[in-house]
Amino acid sequence: MKRSSALLTAVAICAGGGAQAQEQHSLAFVVNAASDFWKLAEGGVLAAQAELPDHDLQFRYPATGTAAAQNQLMDDLVAAGVDAIMISSVDPSNSIDAFNRIAAQIPLLTTDSDAPQSDRIAYLGSSNTLAGVQAGEIALSAMPDGGTCMGFVGFLGADNAVERIAGFRQAIEGSGIELVDVRGDDVDFARARSNVDDVLAANPEIDCMVGFYSYNPPKIYEALQASGRLGDITVVAFDEDPITLGAVRQGNFAGTVVQDPYQWGYQGMLLMAAVLAGDTSGVPEDGLIIVPTKIIDQSNVDAFEAELRERLGG
Repeated sequence: MKRSSALLTAVAICAGGGAQAQEQHSLAFVVNAASDFWKLAEGGVLAAQAELPDHDLQFRYPATGTAAAQNQLMDDLVAAGVDAIMISSVDPSNSIDAFNRIAAQIPLLTTDSDAPQSDRIAYLGSSNTLAGVQAGEIALSAMPDGGTCMGFVGFLGADNAVERIAGFRQAIEGSGIELVDVRGDDVDFARARSNVDDVLAANPEIDCMVGFYSYNPPKIYEALQASGRLGDITVVAFDEDPITLGAVRQGNFAGTVVQDPYQWGYQGMLLMAAVLAGDTSGVPEDGLIIVPTKIIDQSNVDAFEAELRERLGG
């Protein structure tokens, strides 16, 4: 995925009031499952609402974390008169028909996990491959003599998971670090914890764990703490759960790769408003608007948390 600054034009137009003179529209951000990770995206949507007072911006959770529930929610939103949707899909590769059905009626954007084979207008989010590479860089720095890693993730088949895992493997290739397997949990938090417990019991050779979804690192923390192994096993994390950031600060996690879901919500709403107003200049030719990810470790975790508090209003 390439980075693109094309969206800046659309943001400037909307921020300057161009979109506010248009007919009122209803825009929706649909997430993949209930998780604290999405609070920042919701904060971005709220920030966009302040700049689009004549629009109705919605932030919606599906009834369950399944593609069927998400697709039903999109159908319901369209039936209720929503004019554009941005979605973080549970299973984009198996939702192409549903996406195309929505895209035939209203503008559709993807975030977090892309569906490039669909008729979506654009993907706005992280490069999950590059984020995986950054996670691998954390591991390389923490384990210069090599190690044996086990990964944990929600949806093994989701594009964001596949790309993060591939990026991690790419970064550690030939280094003496091995990712022997990745355990999926289908966003079942109890199963996420039991996956870690099972590995601790059955795989004594594991000296590194990688949590690829936002809730996986906290579950790793809980299991390691309960087993008395906290600090003995190198942990590489994703995202900015408070438990994760606390573990990074304490030195119990080597680091975490953070995305910028606040900007997904903020920029996504402004882009959809611009497109509905007839301005597609914010949509790059390749359809990819990449919001950079970054590594958080002990050196910058305090500054990062201060930024989070500001974005969430304290």
